[in-house]
Amino acid sequence: MSENRRAEIVPWPEDPTDRTALIRLAAGLLRAGEVVAFPTDTVYGIAADTWNDEAVRRLYAIKERPAHKAIALLLSGPSQLPEVTDCDSPVLRELARRYWPGGLTIVVPWRRGVRVAGEQPLPTVAVRVPNHPIAIALIAEMAIPLATTSANLSGAPSATTAQEVARQIGDRLALIIDGGECPGGRDSTVIDLTTDPSTIRRVGAVPVAELRSVLGRIDVAS
Repeated sequence: MSENRRAEIVPWPEDPTDRTALIRLAAGLLRAGEVVAFPTDTVYGIAADTWNDEAVRRLYAIKERPAHKAIALLLSGPSQLPEVTDCDSPVLRELARRYWPGGLTIVVPWRRGVRVAGEQPLPTVAVRVPNHPIAIALIAEMAIPLATTSANLSGAPSATTAQEVARQIGDRLALIIDGGECPGGRDSTVIDLTTDPSTIRRVGAVPVAELRSVLGRIDVAS
């Protein structure tokens, strides 16, 4: 998409047939290497085809995200975990049971031989199941975990409405699905299970105290 054109903002339709058509349109754009924005239960996200190198690089460029920061994956459910990780620990299963779908992102090791496109820098991957029908419908239509990051410029406030997305990066996207204001309005909490003890990498929607009540000792990154 040319960067001198603004993305179309399409309201989430009332009619189920129109909703299906919009999700298929968005998925078609993703498969063509474009980047689209949509609401989640926390904040708006932008997504690219996880296995398309050029598309993931475009995702970084749109957000102006530093190359050393990895991109998270949104899953349609815990059943997609084996596609990206061999981790099947009791802690992962318990966190997924309690907090998915929802505002907890979990960092796990990549499955051997698998990496998101765009030369991702880390041996770990952050995964989450969003609690939002538009996000879930798009991931299900793509039938793969979706490379997603918040729909804002790096260092700028996260967007909770389609209009905020458009103001920050609307001239860099192919489509913005307007599902209204995000119900959560706060980024997900990120917990890293690859450290001992586990480490909170970002404080967000799920309180640290609540996670400590489940896991016991947890470090919080400064």
